[in-house]
Formats: sequence, structure tokens, C-alpha cells
Amino acid sequence: GLAMATMDVIKLKGGEPANFLDVGGGANEEQVKTAFSIILEDPNVKGILVNIFGGIMRCDIIARGVIAATEALSLDVPLVVRLAGTNVDQGKAILAKSTLNIHPADDLAEGAQKIVELIGGGN
Repeated sequence: GLAMATMDVIKLKGGEPANFLDVGGGANEEQVKTAFSIILEDPNVKGILVNIFGGIMRCDIIARGVIAATEALSLDVPLVVRLAGTNVDQGKAILAKSTLNIHPADDLAEGAQKIVELIGGGN
């Protein structure tokens, strides 16, 4: 569902997604950090788009995990984060308070467009 739609929209915007990761309903901060480190093992990864629709998964937990991963890994590729669902306002506030170079997006189309532009691709 969401993962495939995300990849399709990235392609529609002119990007070439490397892969996707479905965090399911039980991700915590440490798992987000681990996911980022696995993604970044691929030297072809030029950017990361986090696209969360949190029904079971809370957006505030994802936001904290994104910040922890970005700090711990000294992230040096563009990062776009789109959050929707449970505790979305808290998640967005957590990201906004951060001094990290995290690009917010309000919907999937905007997120895909931003990440493609940030990595220098697109239509």
C-alpha cells in the first residue's frame, strides 16, 4: 500500500527510489536509527524520504527516532519527512524545534517533489 505508492510518486516526480522500509506499528527510536544506518550502507542512496501515516505508529515517536538517527549518524544526505496520523502535531513540533536540516512535507506529493529536487533530479 503506502510503501508502493511512495515509490510510485517518487518515480512520477522524476526520482529513482532505491528501496523502502515499512516500520509497521511497533517501531521505536532505536529501530528508526538502525533503519537509517542500514539505508546509508548503500553508497547509491542520495537522500531519504520518510513517509509515515501513523495509525498504530505514533508520529511523535517517529519524529524522535528521526532526530536521534540524524544526530547519531551525522546524516549527510537530504532528509524529507512527511507525517500524518496519530500525534501528528506533536511529531511536526518535535521536528520543527530541531536545529537539524530536516525538510518537512505536508503530503506525499510534496515530499516526493522535495526529495527529488534536493538530490538534483526530477522533471
